[in-house]
Amino acid sequence: MGSTSLSKRLILIIAAIVIVSGIVISLVVTHRYRTSLFQVAIAQSENIAHSLALEAAESILINDRVALQKLLDYQKKSNPAVAYLFIVNNHQVLAHTFKEILPADLIAANQPKDGIHGRIEKIISTKGEKYLDVAWPIFEGKAGVLRLGIFEKPYLEQAFTLWYQMNLIVIGILIISLVVAHLFIKRITSPLKELTRTVEKINNGDDQVRIIPTGKDEVGLLAVSFSNMLKRISDNTRKLKAYSSRLKDKNIELARAHRQTRTSFEIVKETGALLRLDEILSYLIQKLEDIVTCRQILMLVFNGSRDSLFIHSENRMFDFKGENIGRLQAYLDALKHHGFTEKSDFPLKLMEFDGARKIVSFPLRHGAELLGALCIACPSGCQCVTKELEVIELILNQTASSIVRAVAHGDAIRDLQEKAGLTTGFSGIIGKDSQMQIIYKLIKDICVSDATVLIQGESGTGKELVARAIHDNSPRKDNPFMVINCSAYPATLLESELFGYEKGSFTGADKKKPGRFELADGGTVFLDEIGEIDLSAQVKLLRVLQAKRIERIGSSHTLDIDVRILAATNKVLLDQVKTGQFREDLYYRLNVIPINLPPLRTRRNDIPLLARHFLNDFATQENKKIQRFTSNAMRALLGYAWPGNVRELKNSVEHAVVLAKDEQIYFSDLPLSLRQKEGKASGIRLKDIERQHLIEALEACNWNKKAAADNLGIGRSTLYVKLKKYHIASPSQGSSQSL
Repeated sequence: MGSTSLSKRLILIIAAIVIVSGIVISLVVTHRYRTSLFQVAIAQSENIAHSLALEAAESILINDRVALQKLLDYQKKSNPAVAYLFIVNNHQVLAHTFKEILPADLIAANQPKDGIHGRIEKIISTKGEKYLDVAWPIFEGKAGVLRLGIFEKPYLEQAFTLWYQMNLIVIGILIISLVVAHLFIKRITSPLKELTRTVEKINNGDDQVRIIPTGKDEVGLLAVSFSNMLKRISDNTRKLKAYSSRLKDKNIELARAHRQTRTSFEIVKETGALLRLDEILSYLIQKLEDIVTCRQILMLVFNGSRDSLFIHSENRMFDFKGENIGRLQAYLDALKHHGFTEKSDFPLKLMEFDGARKIVSFPLRHGAELLGALCIACPSGCQCVTKELEVIELILNQTASSIVRAVAHGDAIRDLQEKAGLTTGFSGIIGKDSQMQIIYKLIKDICVSDATVLIQGESGTGKELVARAIHDNSPRKDNPFMVINCSAYPATLLESELFGYEKGSFTGADKKKPGRFELADGGTVFLDEIGEIDLSAQVKLLRVLQAKRIERIGSSHTLDIDVRILAATNKVLLDQVKTGQFREDLYYRLNVIPINLPPLRTRRNDIPLLARHFLNDFATQENKKIQRFTSNAMRALLGYAWPGNVRELKNSVEHAVVLAKDEQIYFSDLPLSLRQKEGKASGIRLKDIERQHLIEALEACNWNKKAAADNLGIGRSTLYVKLKKYHIASPSQGSSQSL
């Protein structure tokens, strides 16, 4: 039944394919044939019109209308495809071939393009007849216009005849295909019918039936596989009786599992009362040493962000970071339960494994989350692990929730410690302001990617330092970091600097020179002042961003490059896009990850930190023992607006160090611009200065309020009043409140 319906479906599918393909082919061929016929008709019409216009020009110029009429009549009789001919000059019909009056609407239906070229239009008469109408100028239009009409009907009839013949061919192919397909399908499905009848017998309860293979094709292989399956079912039925005798052994195993469960519950109870991760791991190792004979047991636990590994053994505990953490995680993810591996194949190389031949790993999971692993170093001939694998896995599963809690507790403690003392710098960038902390975190997040970064900020805010920090913390750090100042090159030289040039490509190109992109292959390209490049260079830069390919000037050879592109500008590129000075598509290609550097005036808390950093650098450079700024000098630095940002601060400190004669920087050592601003309204309020001074005093004493009050020369009660007035709290208190 199923085989018969399958045969019918196959025949119907073949018939449908033949019919559809035949119809499509006939339609395509007919359409192309019809198109070619009309193209021939158009070419023929133009040739007739052109030659007839030349012959009629002489008769028109000598005003011989009789000869002109004869010429038109002769042409119409000699060419059956011509429907009508007439000549119009200055709105007057000079001659025509119509038996009756020339239709007035026909005259205005078509006109030449100009005095040299004619025009062809499709025209339909009031009776529905279609014509190709040609309007051709005679003697550049000075002798009138020749109008020629060609019948479309003969061409349409030829196209229809071809379509009819194609359909007859399709019907013939269909009949032949159906006959061949029927014979072929019948031959293929006959073994399948026999297999179906055999399966029906088995379904009716005849389990002794056997299937005889009919060939080596797919149906024959199916018959062999089915016969083997029946044999295996019979064998397995006999084995079931043997399995019943093993039930007693299972009862013994259940009793052992009960004891293991009770032991694991005791361990869970103890670990649940412990808070710190190291305490929990030490207790687990102690208990597991009572179960296994191998003494080298390690607990490996990932931190919450999976970038660090806490390793605990009987003799030591430490944090591990490195590339092998990813390999270890992939190795453990592949283990559904425990797994043995040779010591040389284990992802981590630890001193605890020195005397081991194999290492057995037990993945530690909490639900679907991988927490770490228990690893046991086994010397040659060790059998202890294989005896108690199940109890170890049970203990780990039961204590996973306690380990998760301890890891979260440890991460929370570390977060509090980080918030209590924010980093004051990152890869050469100085600053502890909250705005800079966000930028540090963003750099850490994006440095591992190859995404394009657009760094924006005022001049002197440190855009190049940010770009270099991204490069130095990326996988490309060992490859070139190419800095290109786009504003330093005129438009005519920028392209050759970026993309290079071939020898002889322009005047002065004496030898081939590779471009900056080519030299930086595998590294990072930093395009400083990207807003200064002209539109022609922007187009080529867009291609580099899209395809990572360049062409040297004067060369047609395309070079593939592998670079990461960082760009910086002190302009608002979006405003330049609106004014048409910068390409919109290039802007969005560059602005994949934007970094906006804050001006120094918005992070005044970093001014003392930066000033002291520059002071130490320049004092060492000038071989001077300058220790600090006086309060007046620091007040001037804090009160200045710093339009030049960090660069201006750096230059001002260098100026002061060069002029300093003592171990302190005095107000008089500062540049004149700062001293003049100090004499005027500086824009900073007195209470802001007092608040900053209190914070610096507290930081110098590690937030010891008694010591800070003594250094400030005020009582502790006065200090507490001022702290409350200015809402100053120690970093640890602020972090705990936010949590």
